Amino acid sequence: MTDEYKKLDKTFNINPEVVEEPTKSIERVNPPPDRLTKSEITRDYEYTRGNLYSIIEKGQEAIDGILELAQESEMPRAYEVAGQLIKHVGDVADKLMALQKDKKAVKEESAKKVVTNNSLFVGSTADLQKMLKKVSKETDK
Repeated sequence: MTDEYKKLDKTFNINPEVVEEPTKSIERVNPPPDRLTKSEITRDYEYTRGNLYSIIEKGQEAIDGILELAQESEMPRAYEVAGQLIKHVGDVADKLMALQKDKKAVKEESAKKVVTNNSLFVGSTADLQKMLKKVSKETDK
């Protein structure tokens, strides 16, 4: 212990004690799997699809209201907002279609089987080079 700490201990009239804590065992937690289960994919798809439908429906109602307001007021800003809202609803509809494609891609990805073929070449590097030259000549023809 340094002299500075001893002076502080004396100033505050304390006696330092060393307390040892028992060691704690750490349990290893397995990381979550990289792939989602079919039920999770389906649940996420249905939730997202429902939200997109809701956004489109509310957007349609908002478009009807803003177009009515724009026609009554004949203000250019109201028409600009209506145009932006129409574009946004169209983008959400595109997202809905992209969601269909994404679900199909995920379904196909989960159906793929990974096959690993390990090939072993036994021979010298000269033999390997000759074989590779032969193969490259055959593919060039």
